[in-house]
Amino acid sequence: MRLRDIFRITQASAHCDLPCGVYDPAQARIEAESVLAIIKKVADNDDPDFRTRAILIKEQRSQLVKEHLWVLWTDYFKPPHFEKYPQLHTLVNEATKLAGAGGTKGELDQAKAEELLEKIAEIDKIFKETKQG
Repeated sequence: MRLRDIFRITQASAHCDLPCGVYDPAQARIEAESVLAIIKKVADNDDPDFRTRAILIKEQRSQLVKEHLWVLWTDYFKPPHFEKYPQLHTLVNEATKLAGAGGTKGELDQAKAEELLEKIAEIDKIFKETKQG
């Protein structure tokens, strides 16, 4: 008996290492809402310890926004979606950049956090349309 006969190898891919099929931009939106709330709280607080902790959490949440968007982009959306919604690649790219070092991850810019939420809302609209079809 050969080793490959003993072990069956099955390839699977999913956002959580288990092909559950659960995808939703709400995960990115919740993290982005947290980022915006933190930016507002930091603006109203002069305590250096609070600000340091808040900024660290904001950066972690911004990274999570990027990861949730990447999962949608790479695992959920398929070629037919990109054909029907040609702006989708650019939209996800712009949103992940808004959550990155030049956006909410690297800055305390409330306008960028609000713009990020707007981009996520656009992605969510497309996502919901793809779920109906």
